[in-house]
Amino acid sequence: MQIPFKRLLLLGALLLAGGAHAGDDAGGFVDVLDLPAAYSNAPSHVPLLAISRAGNRLISAGARGHILYSDDGGSSWRQAEVPVSSDLTAVRFPTPQDGWAVGHDGVVLHSADGGLHWQRQLDGRQIGQLMIDYYNAHPQPDNATWLNQAQRLKEEGADKPFLDLWFRDAKEGFVVGAFNLILHTTDGGLSWEPWNHRIDNPQALHLTAMTASGDDLFVVGEQGLLLRLDARQESPQQRFVALPSPYAGSFFGVVARPGLVFAYGLRGHAIRSLDGGESWTAVDTGLPVSLTAASFDANGRLYLFSQAGQGLVSDDSGASFRTLDLAERLPVSGAVAGPGRLLLVGARGIRENAIPVR
Repeated sequence: MQIPFKRLLLLGALLLAGGAHAGDDAGGFVDVLDLPAAYSNAPSHVPLLAISRAGNRLISAGARGHILYSDDGGSSWRQAEVPVSSDLTAVRFPTPQDGWAVGHDGVVLHSADGGLHWQRQLDGRQIGQLMIDYYNAHPQPDNATWLNQAQRLKEEGADKPFLDLWFRDAKEGFVVGAFNLILHTTDGGLSWEPWNHRIDNPQALHLTAMTASGDDLFVVGEQGLLLRLDARQESPQQRFVALPSPYAGSFFGVVARPGLVFAYGLRGHAIRSLDGGESWTAVDTGLPVSLTAASFDANGRLYLFSQAGQGLVSDDSGASFRTLDLAERLPVSGAVAGPGRLLLVGARGIRENAIPVR
């Protein structure tokens, strides 16, 4: 199976920086899940993978548990208190105060104060047993399959990354990741329920990203995987159903607004749907390299970025794109479009780019 691009990007950055693990004062091994993120003298230059908004605050997350926040639109950044040094892949805030971050080692973090302080809610050392307990208490058709997968997760330890998350509000949300890893909460992360049996992914492909468009919730993954939550059923029967996909390669991200779902990924491929995922149209981006980040601005323009640092912008809901002039061409793994400028994150930290006026 392909390793998701975000994981490859971060792995390269960490190898250059000298590795992802640390020792205690005596030189012994300390699990990154038990080691708070180290203080950085230059936080805006650490490798970062994700950036999001928490009300008027900006939050970015990435290597070795680093989470940064800015209250001046990205001009300056401070480092949050984080209890782990695991590499973080995604961060989202459904409210200005409540937010979640996920990452490697099956880690799930929660903040109740707008991203200043974080608490660990879950990690990969717990997930296997959590699933075993659930499927023993709630047998499903072919329950032996789910129990075997859970037992394997437990035996393999905390090595499976979460790659994205989505929360409807401060209570209900999902986290998704490698090898069909998907958990659901309805109490703000105090407890989690596995949804492996409620998703059309028999090959256990990686789930790389998720987003909502109106009342619809979408998940994308490798090998062209497209899924939509069938919310028409009552809660116990709801599941993510597979959608027809015009592309068989991996998707690395998906963004949406009412009436539009836009997925992007390997080798410059992108697709969009205007009918809630019932049909999809391929989009010619003109790029041969992987697409790794996207963002809408307040006017509905869609910005798209590549592994090689190229930028594109669309004024017609992703139907066509034109080249965006960027000050530097560096790999982009996360983006936020604000008034008159873009904030981009990647292996070299955070950088700002003015948006040309048209």
